[in-house]
Amino acid sequence: MQIEEIMEYLPHRYPFLLVDRVLEVEKGESIVGLKNISFNEQFFQGHFPPRPIMPGVLILEAMAQLSGILGFVTNDRKPSDGLIHYLAGCNKVRFKRPVVPGDQLRLESKLLADKHNIWKFECRALVGKELACAAEIMTAEGVV
Repeated sequence: MQIEEIMEYLPHRYPFLLVDRVLEVEKGESIVGLKNISFNEQFFQGHFPPRPIMPGVLILEAMAQLSGILGFVTNDRKPSDGLIHYLAGCNKVRFKRPVVPGDQLRLESKLLADKHNIWKFECRALVGKELACAAEIMTAEGVV
């Protein structure tokens, strides 16, 4: 998926759209995407000026956005149907390395469960072959 199609599946827009490309998607199973980390990102102005590091909560948000795309694709739905995937929870979160300007995050999400509009995903964010973050993420499908 290129950015135009991603924007059909996510209601987020600049500066909060954190998925640049979807490389693979297997309906009901898994999804792989990319987030390119540029020094021009607004959050680097204050986090931290002498040593810019992507905030961990934004790495989690990027994994949640990618997971939301998988949820929509799995159910053949889009936000234009009046639905949204809200971030509902994070468990087993581990940050393993800082993410800095020039890095490219490879985002991976596997669907673990879908019950009563609550979705659970196993997610990873990698820089090259190095794990930057791992987490279980839950989203709740709701009405906009």
